Amino acid sequence: MIKYLSRFTEWKKYEHKVLANLNGKNYPFPINRLTLNMLYNFNFKNDSDTTNYFEKVKENRSPILNSEDIIVNQIGYDLFEKFYKYYTKKQWNLEPKELHPQVCGRIPVRFNNDVKYFADKYQLMPSEGYTAMFKKILANKNIEIILDCDYKKVITDVKFNTMIYTGPIDYFFDYTFGKLPFRSLKFEFINYNTEFYQEAAQVNYVNSNIPYTRVIEHKQLTGQKSDSTTISREYPQLEGEPYYPIPTEENRKTFLLYEKETSKLDNVIFCGRLAEYQYYNMDQVVANTLKRFREITNGK
Repeated sequence: MIKYLSRFTEWKKYEHKVLANLNGKNYPFPINRLTLNMLYNFNFKNDSDTTNYFEKVKENRSPILNSEDIIVNQIGYDLFEKFYKYYTKKQWNLEPKELHPQVCGRIPVRFNNDVKYFADKYQLMPSEGYTAMFKKILANKNIEIILDCDYKKVITDVKFNTMIYTGPIDYFFDYTFGKLPFRSLKFEFINYNTEFYQEAAQVNYVNSNIPYTRVIEHKQLTGQKSDSTTISREYPQLEGEPYYPIPTEENRKTFLLYEKETSKLDNVIFCGRLAEYQYYNMDQVVANTLKRFREITNGK
């Protein structure tokens, strides 16, 4: 992935850090040894202290059926309630027990003091930002971009051997089996005449009485220097730009009906969050795209 994208960008090292704001106080997140020491006034010194504590408080949930099960099974109900339950309800407008285990399970639990959000070997950002990188990717004589155009209005006029479809799969099939729901976001941007607004690029607000889920301070992502700063608050919405497929069992069953229809089409490839109704991170998107490209060029 890095080798391919390096054709279009240089890189800068970036390690994402997240804090969880609980009752007005910030804690390291994902939960680690520092979190426990701050929250409970413990004095844990090593990984085994943390491991032993989790062993004492975790509740056996077998089989793991939902997002509540997968967290309570690791760290117990109190930490789940404080850091996951209400945040998840705000984000999805569903209880964690209504959501697939992968929703909360994708967040690691740490036994050490590692405050990095991701554990990947390579953690990088495009040096000039994603917009500049994508402009270079699209600056190809074989690529023509048409904006503000519904593909259904032009598809009959376009000749193609293979189409790669990245839009909503239910829309492609005219909602034959019903509409697949997505969560969207409303962004509120606020400028402050101060160098920094918060201690990390991202702060999650885990209490239910605060309507937004998180605050992003953008200069901490980009590394820009400025005497002022801009933040964005994220408010989950039902309507709007489709961002997050909602991973419930019912929605999964509906998607599988649509997926079965795709097998009847030899010249259409469904790819991406919307077309596969799958929560992908950026690295997963790139990896899947390169994999699909190899399949196409190898005639699979």
